[in-house]
Amino acid sequence: MSSIRTDLTGQVAIVTGSTSGIGAAMADALAANGANVIINGLGDADAIEKERAGIAERHGVEVRYHPANMLKSGEIADMVAFAKREFGRLDILMNNAGIQHVAPVDEFPEDKWDAIIAINLTSVFHGAKAALPIMKRQGRGRIVNLASAHGLVASPFKSAYVAAKHGVMGFTKTLALEVAEQGITCNAICPGYVKTPLVENQIGDTAKARGITEEEVVRDVLLAAQPTKQFVTYDQLAGALLYLVSDAGANMNGSWISVDGGWTAK
Repeated sequence: MSSIRTDLTGQVAIVTGSTSGIGAAMADALAANGANVIINGLGDADAIEKERAGIAERHGVEVRYHPANMLKSGEIADMVAFAKREFGRLDILMNNAGIQHVAPVDEFPEDKWDAIIAINLTSVFHGAKAALPIMKRQGRGRIVNLASAHGLVASPFKSAYVAAKHGVMGFTKTLALEVAEQGITCNAICPGYVKTPLVENQIGDTAKARGITEEEVVRDVLLAAQPTKQFVTYDQLAGALLYLVSDAGANMNGSWISVDGGWTAK
């Protein structure tokens, strides 16, 4: 009889950038499996409260919101401390927050480069650094970093994003080796294109950068990379996350799950 535990009842999770898109879906999936969740991100206060209350009501768990700015290390540390104060522990950290900008390197705004590296990469370091002491004392923890197919391969006009996501992959491997004997794992999920608000905005930017229509971007740029010719769904990413944070994924460490329709197999 299998002793694998996939129920997350009693566990506590933080999902950064979880007031919309992939992060919101991942927070909901963790709550659906019993975890108490800290959501985080930007947006209208009423909309965030509606999301928080909705997750709690749907799944019968405790859900809190913390407004940490991913550009500020002190606020990230406070978010982790908040989880410990509220729930007494922290079992899962999903570093999901991210932004994007599309432009040729010689036209890439320096402030956009700095913000993308800070939010997509440096915040992952700050979150993990704050969470590790708690997880080490518990003797168990799961850190999951949302990387990207662009953590494995490159595309033109996305220099900052590709650099950041490659950095996330390197950080994931390094951290995994450091904590391998302490009951903590660190892995990444590498999605292909998901029809998130971020990607919706990227379609217009890419059309401008390449001088083509938005329909051509979807057909000839985005889904051309994915052999299935389908966008990745939130549920498919949630399945990967739940594997990595459950006992089933206990020996998955310093690795990644590509959910990209075969893009990086080429």
